[in-house]
Amino acid sequence: MSDQKVSFKTEIELQEAILQEKAKGTPDLEIGQKYGVTFRYIEQLITKTQGLNISSLKASKKIKTLYPKNFKEEQTTVWSFKQRGNWATHGGEYRGNWSPYIPRNVILKYSKPGELVLDYFCGAGTTAVECKLLGRKCIAFDINDKAIELAKKNLDFAVESRQLSFTDEETHPQFYEPQVLVGDARDLSFLQDNSIDLICAHPPYANIIHYTDSKDDDLSFFDIDNFLKEMSKVARESFRVLKPGRQCSILIGDTRSKKHVIPLGFKLINVYLDEGFKLRELVIKRQHNCKTTGFWYANSIKYNFLLLAHEYLPIFEKPNSPVPLSLRERRVDYGLVIPALEKPPLKRKLDEIETTTVWIFPEKDFEKRLNKNVIDRYSNGKDYATITFVSHSKNEIEFTKRNIQKGRIQEDRELLFIKSPFLSNNPSRSNIEQYLKEIKGIVNQELPHIGKGGFLAIQTQDARIDGYIEPLAKKLVDTLTFDSLWLKEIIVVTKEKQNSENQTQSEYLKIIHQYLLVYERRERWTS
Repeated sequence: MSDQKVSFKTEIELQEAILQEKAKGTPDLEIGQKYGVTFRYIEQLITKTQGLNISSLKASKKIKTLYPKNFKEEQTTVWSFKQRGNWATHGGEYRGNWSPYIPRNVILKYSKPGELVLDYFCGAGTTAVECKLLGRKCIAFDINDKAIELAKKNLDFAVESRQLSFTDEETHPQFYEPQVLVGDARDLSFLQDNSIDLICAHPPYANIIHYTDSKDDDLSFFDIDNFLKEMSKVARESFRVLKPGRQCSILIGDTRSKKHVIPLGFKLINVYLDEGFKLRELVIKRQHNCKTTGFWYANSIKYNFLLLAHEYLPIFEKPNSPVPLSLRERRVDYGLVIPALEKPPLKRKLDEIETTTVWIFPEKDFEKRLNKNVIDRYSNGKDYATITFVSHSKNEIEFTKRNIQKGRIQEDRELLFIKSPFLSNNPSRSNIEQYLKEIKGIVNQELPHIGKGGFLAIQTQDARIDGYIEPLAKKLVDTLTFDSLWLKEIIVVTKEKQNSENQTQSEYLKIIHQYLLVYERRERWTS
């Protein structure tokens, strides 16, 4: 194709030409090169003229199968789907919609045939389609009437009970047509208290992808603070309509500003917890097609940033009996903390350094590769210090400390690396409370020894206590609110070959992921 761009006398002519290209199925990249416009321009034009944000104007779909091939329910906390999923009427033309594998797993694990599922961010109807295929009743709505029109088209297919062979059960369930309508997630007044069996929804991410042409009350146009404020109304209504002991799943991701992460996922989890929910699971949804090569790899190293490659799927639960507000953040007595010395094992050389926010290492060299990536990327080959928390009993935590000098003064240290291997040994609640308190104290003490532009890295992981998740990465982000620290990365780390194929069915998901919280020192420490 020629690099010469086509010119037009008026913008209206340009827009008409772009719409004609879209109708023919021309890829956005070719349209941008041909007409000299950005992807954002094309996206806004489609949203304005079509009333919803879609990548393709071709609506007709031919159904090849009604269920995914070789499907197995997920049994761990890392969900990774290499193929997006195209059974039934599922497709990726509605920008930002979630893979149908997600609601399918949630619906199968947390509901039974004939029960009622609610999706208050319906979009193109992914959840509703899965409910129809899985024999669940469904109420799905969206603030955008055009999205509801698309969802109704996607639900316009025939199905017989004998085709719903999605489990090993001998009997086939009845199927139900979802109730799909225009509505606002913040107002569920048409639903009775304790009437919903499961909530399964994918909200927009604050001011990242716009789903309407600046429609009033469209949450996708709200900045983060206002988005969270409005989502608190959604969470409050969710708690009211959900039956006690039942679950609410919400997919959410982080965003970036000035090459630093904004922990939108953790902030939204707090919103739901504040309304009385408990956290039953915290799943990591891995993004594919995020491998950085060539230009992006070089720039990831040069400018020290990682490509966002994960989202969070918190599974909340409404307790059978309300938890008094005074007990939600109950403090307990602390155990004994003893300092010692240790040096972290390192892999001598890496083929290449990690460039996305999901790090997957072989089990054999897991810690060595993790340590090497952190130290190589964030210490710049200079001075760093490590502190490691270990445990010898349920009521005792030790942290080991090792400063490695390379000819520079201690006050100019490039990296403080805190590791927490004791968390993999079923810590007690008192251990966790002590751990959070000690880390805050250590960071406060060690910050004067990190130079401007240096880094603090904390390796941590979630724990399960009394059937609920203690989200320790989130709690650390909530705790470390020093003005001189700027959260740069939230990295998910896991081992290879820990997928659901090797796991047995269990009431709870197996926690197989850890986190690296990376903070940048913004300025000289002043006490």
